[in-house]
Amino acid sequence: MLIKTEGPLSKGEVRCVKRNELIEALASDLPDGTVCFECHVLHIETDPVTSFPVLQLSSGSTLKAKVLIGCDGVNSVVLDYLGMNPTKVSCTSAVRGFTSYPNGHKFDNVFTIAKMDRVILGSVPVNDELVYWFITRLWTSQDSTISRDQELIRMQSLKSTQNFPAQMTEMIRRSDKGSLSSMRFRYRAPWDLVYGRFRKGTATVAGDALHAMSPFIGQGGGASLEDAIVLARCLSRKLSEVTEEDGEGRRRRKYEEALADYVEERRMRLLGLSILSYVFNKLSEGPCMVVKIICVLILIVFFKDRIAHTAFDCGQL
Repeated sequence: MLIKTEGPLSKGEVRCVKRNELIEALASDLPDGTVCFECHVLHIETDPVTSFPVLQLSSGSTLKAKVLIGCDGVNSVVLDYLGMNPTKVSCTSAVRGFTSYPNGHKFDNVFTIAKMDRVILGSVPVNDELVYWFITRLWTSQDSTISRDQELIRMQSLKSTQNFPAQMTEMIRRSDKGSLSSMRFRYRAPWDLVYGRFRKGTATVAGDALHAMSPFIGQGGGASLEDAIVLARCLSRKLSEVTEEDGEGRRRRKYEEALADYVEERRMRLLGLSILSYVFNKLSEGPCMVVKIICVLILIVFFKDRIAHTAFDCGQL
């Protein structure tokens, strides 16, 4: 049986944007040379004299950082340096893609989700000529091979959604091949956010490195932007207390205090998002009746308003 729902993406104005375009827009305002490509971090040590982190790069060089913020995803090297638990692997996988409509599409500007058995197909317009869509389903051993071939991704996606409405399958059929990607979900368990150590000296993490979550609530990227705002505010506040006469020791303590404030300010917000995402992920896996009842009760008691989490205000810079 097909279940189809449509609804607003959030409370207030909302837009769907391409992640690479967002990153390029943010990077364009930075001074030349700020962003360095192909500088993979291999290992991190603590300088025995200054207590600052020292990064060993794949180029063979080292980088001494006064403040280290790991935004290097679910396989974060900074995460290992902090001693946090690794992310967990979900039983669910996803395909993502874009479909172009040069003459315009007929989709309403709403978030559409269609579900049949354990397959979910969602879509949302980016603009009048571009639609973003995704498919979630249980991961299979074949997906390791399929994920390396974009034509195989398209064929498998059409097979998974063959009984869905024609307009939705046609969207997949004419998708932009270069935009297709397939991956198995990884997530951070909610209890790791309660007891986890997000900071070590002047090092911390943000984005997926901190709060990897399945995309069922669509807040991974938004939460990462919140991280950036809160982190910048905490650093600015503490560094304003530093004078030119202060020594390196006092500066390091202010860095540490700023990161400690950031961690505590973000913890409860991220916990709420993590629990909601975790519950939806469990439901998508087709759990036993007991687990399903527990998940539904959590949604009813704590998350009556399904889009309330999108109205969060992380404050100004």
